[in-house]
Amino acid sequence: MHIRHKDDCTPIGSAHGEIVYELAGRAAGGAVRHSVAHIELPPGKASRKHYHPEAEESYYILSGVGRLELDGETVRLHPGQLVAIAPPGVHQIFNDGPEPLHFLAICAPAWTPDNSVYL
Repeated sequence: MHIRHKDDCTPIGSAHGEIVYELAGRAAGGAVRHSVAHIELPPGKASRKHYHPEAEESYYILSGVGRLELDGETVRLHPGQLVAIAPPGVHQIFNDGPEPLHFLAICAPAWTPDNSVYL
């Protein structure tokens, strides 16, 4: 049984502002076929524009409000909403609100660094 709390994860920060807490996956353990990460995006920050050649990815918004650009379409995401991103959808999520944006990123197959192509 794999039980992991966000506070037990080593946060992985990026130069563009995302803070990633990998809860389950190939690197974190507990899952091989999918991965789950809790992501915090501070106000005014955004992920890098990217796509996944193989992985299907879903974002589930926990708190804050995000703006997602997916294949040229823009939507606002609010707590309790989920967006499914089919490969190879080009996407980028922004926090242009006043509060930190917290969301879960779920990938199948499990995310690995070689399954992200940054643009």
